[in-house]
Amino acid sequence: MAKTIVLEGIDGSGKSTQFALAREALNRLGVPNVSYKFPRYDTPSGANVRRYLDGDFGSRPEDVGAYAASAFYSVDRVASFRSEWHTFYEEVENGVVLLDRYTPSNAVHQGAKLPPEERKAYYDWLYHFEFTMLGLPKPDAVLILKVPPAYSRKLTHARGAEDIHERDQTYIEKCYASMMEAADYYGWDMIDCVEGEKLLPIDVIHEKVMAKILGVLGLSK
Repeated sequence: MAKTIVLEGIDGSGKSTQFALAREALNRLGVPNVSYKFPRYDTPSGANVRRYLDGDFGSRPEDVGAYAASAFYSVDRVASFRSEWHTFYEEVENGVVLLDRYTPSNAVHQGAKLPPEERKAYYDWLYHFEFTMLGLPKPDAVLILKVPPAYSRKLTHARGAEDIHERDQTYIEKCYASMMEAADYYGWDMIDCVEGEKLLPIDVIHEKVMAKILGVLGLSK
């Protein structure tokens, strides 16, 4: 089976940039890989995710409960796995499935809606639901871009249009707290992107990301 490696971070963490750079690096190294970004808004399975984020079901993230919202995303991931990368995952022994967001995003963004005392039960439910009941591959590594909300907000604002998650700063701060808790609970890999109150250069963060990826693959640069 291929290795499944997930890149995560709160909105505005620079994740899309690092995802693209990691994919390019894997190609240069000759590592067989496929890459996917979630959610897939423009597909039938991602339609309710788009409607949720557009505010069709309520103008605040909390208007749709953590478990219901999680199901929207889960359906999209299952559809992608079965139709796009199931064969590669099963048959390419030394390959990489590189994912920009995956199940851990639900742990972070939906867990943020719950009181702290209810989060671990939700985390357990989520992993059992997706990886046991739905049969999705459990990631071999989850790499978290650690960018505090004060920094990520600037990046999100610079992009322009925002969904109901991105425009709610209080919710983003809750997501960051949930991310830190979930990372500790699951043992995810943290990649510090801020040093001395300054956001690290893109290439420096990229080096950190690739060091983790190559470690998972048992390769050296």
